[in-house]
Amino acid sequence: MDSVTDLSQPLALDTGAGSDMIPMSTETLCLGAATLCSARYEVTTRDRLLAAASWLFCHMGFQATGVDAIARRAGTAKTSLYKHFGNKDGLIEAVLEREGAAWRAWFFTEMGKKETNAEGRLLAMFDILELWFADPQFFGCPFINAAGEFDIQNTRLRKIIMAHKAHLNGWIAAQAEMLGIKDSRTTVEYFTVLMDGAIVAAQISGKPDYARHAKSLAALHLTATKRGPGR
Repeated sequence: MDSVTDLSQPLALDTGAGSDMIPMSTETLCLGAATLCSARYEVTTRDRLLAAASWLFCHMGFQATGVDAIARRAGTAKTSLYKHFGNKDGLIEAVLEREGAAWRAWFFTEMGKKETNAEGRLLAMFDILELWFADPQFFGCPFINAAGEFDIQNTRLRKIIMAHKAHLNGWIAAQAEMLGIKDSRTTVEYFTVLMDGAIVAAQISGKPDYARHAKSLAALHLTATKRGPGR
């Protein structure tokens, strides 16, 4: 197990003489992608690799980021990456699982601050998204980004992405059922389109306002659904 490192000191580099690695302070590194909802990492070798990869994948992309860049940022040897994750694909999967868990914890913590009913909670999710979009380090959703970069036949990656979505979809369905909506599946699909669309639009434009637009459309859907067909 790695010993604890003084957070005020640069990482010790172990890639050998002649490395052009720029030391990264562990305090900065442990912030990972450095958004308000990003995972926070320890100073073990494994977590340093996860933190470095998280930042690079978010800012440079999954395919464009090589193992050399990850090792440089983490201050580790490439062999450490292979030891802990097997290969780059294993690291990508580990980063997505770690960041997904952190995002969900942040989201549901924020939702817990909303003292309201089921309908209010469904609409409040877009207020929470707006907080995320307004973060200066907002880079979009890593799961959406990954889905756009990799072959649709990558079943392992798709499984991780769908597992992340299932957490939120299950919550949306539960809120819809509390409202008495019989076809909660359709509401989940509407909200998925609105949420994912707002994420991508905010990422491209840099404008958090898309969360509000999505909220307005979500309110219209809930009103129409509660009214029922033909009313």
